[in-house]
Parts: sequence; C-alpha cells; structure tokens
Amino acid sequence: MHPIIKVENLGKRYNIGRRQNYRTLRESLIETVTAPVRGIAGLLSRNGHEKHGRSYPHVWALRDLSFEVAPGEVLGIIGRNGSGKSTLLKILSRITEPTTGRVELYGRVGSLLEVGTGFHPELTGRENIYLSGAILGMRRAEIARKFDEMVAFAEIDQFVDTPVKHYSSGMYVRLAFAVAAHLEPEILLVDEVLAVGDAAFQKKCLGKIGEVAKLGRTVLFVSHNLATIESLCDSCLLLASGHLTLKGRPSEVIAHYHQEETLDHHGFRSLMPDGAAEPQPGGTMESVELLREDRTRVGSFSMGESLIVSVKFRSSKPIRPALTVAVRTDTGWPVFAVSNRLTGEGTDWKARPDGSIECKIVRPPLLPGRYYLDLFLGDLADITRDSHIVRDALGVDVIPADVLLTGRLPWPGSGPVLCHSLFTVHSGYGWESIESPNDVDAAEVDVVDIKRNA
Repeated sequence: MHPIIKVENLGKRYNIGRRQNYRTLRESLIETVTAPVRGIAGLLSRNGHEKHGRSYPHVWALRDLSFEVAPGEVLGIIGRNGSGKSTLLKILSRITEPTTGRVELYGRVGSLLEVGTGFHPELTGRENIYLSGAILGMRRAEIARKFDEMVAFAEIDQFVDTPVKHYSSGMYVRLAFAVAAHLEPEILLVDEVLAVGDAAFQKKCLGKIGEVAKLGRTVLFVSHNLATIESLCDSCLLLASGHLTLKGRPSEVIAHYHQEETLDHHGFRSLMPDGAAEPQPGGTMESVELLREDRTRVGSFSMGESLIVSVKFRSSKPIRPALTVAVRTDTGWPVFAVSNRLTGEGTDWKARPDGSIECKIVRPPLLPGRYYLDLFLGDLADITRDSHIVRDALGVDVIPADVLLTGRLPWPGSGPVLCHSLFTVHSGYGWESIESPNDVDAAEVDVVDIKRNA
C-alpha cells in the first residue's frame, strides 16, 4: 500500500537570539560591486545566521526524521516538551518550511494546531467557516452542505453571525475543531489544543476523531494524555530532542517512554531549554525541586506525607509569580491541580525579577503509584496566560503506608485517590457508628496524621 504521508530525513533548525538582517536593494548592489568574487550566489546564500564567516547559535527542533503513515492510520505522537512534536505538525501542515529533508503528502490536509488558527477576528463565525473551507480547497456547495452540522457541533448557533473576536476561547476551539473535522480532509492533524476545552467537549472531539478514523481517513494526534493515545491510535511515534526514538504499537511505545525517556531525576531537574534564551516577561522556570518538610530532596514519598514543590524562576521584568502544579497519573489522566491563582496568595508580594516560589501540597490524597507534575508559571498581574509551561516536569513515586492505622494497605488498582471515610450501620434503634479504627471524623484523621508524621 502506498503511504499517504512520507517523511524523509526531515530537519528543522532555528537560530537563537538573533533576528535576520534584511538589506535594501542599494546595499545589495554595493556589496555585489565590492565583492565580485562572491557574486550573487554568495549574497543569496548569506543570511541572518551566517555573516562574514561567523556562525550564530542555533538549535535543531527536528533532525534526521524519517517515517511513513498508511492511509486510514491513526498515529499518536508523544514526547517531552521541546521534543519537536508541534514543529513536525507545522511542517506537515505547511505552516513552516523544513531546513533539510522532504515531506510527501497525498491528500487534502486539515489541521488544528492552535486555537482559531487561520480565523480572521473581524469576520463572523459563518464567514470564517467559508474562509477556512476555501483555504482547505473546498467548494462553496460542499461547505454549505456541512455548514449546519459544523455549527451544531460547535454549539454556537446563537453566535454564528457574531465576529469571532468576541468569542471566548472555548467557542474559538469548538468552531476551529468543527471546521477541521467536518470538511472531510484526507489527513487530519490535531495538536494538544483539546486541552483548552471542557471535559464534555473533549469527549465529543475524541468521539469525532474516532468517527473520522473509521471513515478511512488518516489522523495524526499529539497529546500528553497517554491513555487517550493508547485507546485511540493504531500506532505511535516517540520523539526525543527532535529525533525519532521509536515507532510501534501505542502500548509498547508508552511503556518505553516511561522506562527510558521519563528519567528519574531524583527530585531535581533543570527546566532551561537547550541554548538558554532570554527569560520571558511573565517569567521562565529554571529548575524544579521536590522536598520533604525537613527540606531533604526526594524522588518519592510515603502516603500521608506532605510534599514541597520548589521552582526557581527568572523574568525580564519584575513579577509576582503565579505557579500552578498539576498532578497526573502515569497514563496521563489528571488527578488534581493547585495554584496560587486560585488561593490569591502572592497578591501582596513584592514584584521581583528572579527568585523561587514554593508550593506545599499538604498530605496529597494519592494512592501508591507513579505520578507526573506539569508546571505552569506566569505573573499574577496577567490573568490571561502563563508564560512558561513544562509538562512531565518531574516524576514522583508514592510509597504505600498505613495511613489509616489499621495495618491494611489500599487494594492495587483502586484508583489514584485515597479518601478518608466514616461508616455507620442502621438498626431499629437509629444510626450507630461501626466500632472500627476507621471510625473517626475528618478532624481526628488530620490529628492522627499530624502526630504520625511528627
């Protein structure tokens, strides 16, 4: 079977910290006259990263990437932040050009890489549907045939004739996904944009992706939700530092990712990207460290213990840091998240250009297992976005412990969360508490845990 996507020796290089210098026609003519040996070929080959024999710093987002995708295949793409996943999809969707290698695509491509990519803010939802369809090569009659279905899927019936600049981010992503999925492309590219939708919408989108796949169309799906990758995809790519590490069945690739790629950093990891760039105005995370309450660094902790997440940061301007710590299972399912954006802590802090921010998670209700932390850093003064996001920042193991003081441990496979409880039995004389070591109220449980940890 002839592949619908063929990638050969693909590479993408970005220059670091230097913009390309554009010359006027006069400057180009003068240089041509004064440097006849180099001639026009020399002028055309010279660019912003090479001038007068000097080379400027650069980073390879992708390097020597080769693979094929069969028609009708649903391919998952996983890897750490900065591994090249989004860059690959941008090249496949022709948003950016590769530095080396080539890509062959045999079919019309629909892409959903960022919220509202390709939408014109001054146009209405209706006009943007027709505009996006035309960009994808659809005829007007074909768009009209699918129009009502797209509007119903996006749930924007009342706002279809409103300019999209007035849409919320949720409305934006619903409409963008509806257009990309309903215009019948042979190849559908989906990045992690579904993370901005609510749970019901995510379920709806995943169902639509499954329908598209059953119709024999090809889907490339980037996600940090490994459980979704395993259930939805036929095969999976693992990228690391721009290189293809493994391609195979999702279960095998995910297992390899956990064993080989998600390294145990023993409670510490540098978060600076290769070729460290200038810090962002809203803050850039330099490192993360996991600590016990006695300030010792840990890569694991026992059930019932508290955990401190300490993040060092820098910023190009003074900020009051906002830190969100999200905890996920080893299959990618979210468990809980904590943030000082929600608690309001830090609004009275003095703004600073660097330092560290710590989050103490008090006795997290986690059952034994492996968990991963996603980190989001921003400025409390800017409620619209986080300037630096690192997924899979650190892995941490929760060790079994007798937190209920019964001599019994939780059953394996009972889920990620431990809840304290109170059981009662009903008799003919009213409600009676069961006499058991677990027969304590929430306040008493806290006291027991505090004494035990002390």
